[in-house]
Parts: sequence; C-alpha cells; structure tokens
Amino acid sequence: MLAEQSLGRPLIVYEIELRERMVRVEEALKNQGEEFKAQRELIQHVLHQMDKRFEQVDKRFGQMQEQSGKHFDQMDKRFEQMQEQSDKRFDQVDKRFEQVHQEILQIHRDMRQLNMWSIGIILSIVGLGIAIFRLI
Repeated sequence: MLAEQSLGRPLIVYEIELRERMVRVEEALKNQGEEFKAQRELIQHVLHQMDKRFEQVDKRFGQMQEQSGKHFDQMDKRFEQMQEQSDKRFDQVDKRFEQVHQEILQIHRDMRQLNMWSIGIILSIVGLGIAIFRLI
C-alpha cells in the first residue's frame, strides 16, 4: 500500500515516509503493550481479590462447620438427657407396676383365706344343725 503510493516519489521521500510509518507502528505497539500491561495488572488484581474472597468463604465455611458441630454436640447431649429421663420414668413405672402386682397378690391371698374361713364356718354351722336334729 505504501509502496504503491510512493512509486512516483524519490527514494529518500519513500524512506522518510517508511521511517515515519515504522515510528507510528512502534508507538502503537508500545501503547498496546502498555494497555496489555495495564490489563494484565488489572487481571492480577482481580485474581488477588478473588483469592481473598475465597479465603474469606473458606473461613466462614470452617466457622459454620464448627458451629454446626457444636450444635450437634448439644443436640446429642440433650438426647442423652432425654433418654436418661425416659429410662428413669420407665423404671418408676416398672416399680409402680410391681407394687400394684404385689398388692393384687396380697388381695388374692386375703380372699383365699376368707374363703377358707367362710367354708369352715359354713361346715361348722351345718355340723351343728345336723347334731341338733339328731338330738331332737
């Protein structure tokens, strides 16, 4: 393109234009290099900020794990306490059932003894009645 425009010009003018063109290209490349450098620094800054944020998230996650671990420990303790209380209550109910069972057995013995006395008294009365009828 530059060569087509400069065919009718002397060689020195062509060389000057070529040098000017090279200077402009170098300046453009230099500016692009600076832009790339700025972009690279910006990317590094963003990556650094992301690393910091990930570290914060990791710390927060660790804290949450610790808190949930403590919470589960508290729940375990509470369940153990509830289990102990339930065991105590069941033991009390078992003792009460045993007392009621013993009371029922005692009532049964008392009724058996009462029946024996009743049978003895009835037989004695019948025997006396028979003895009185024989005497008459």
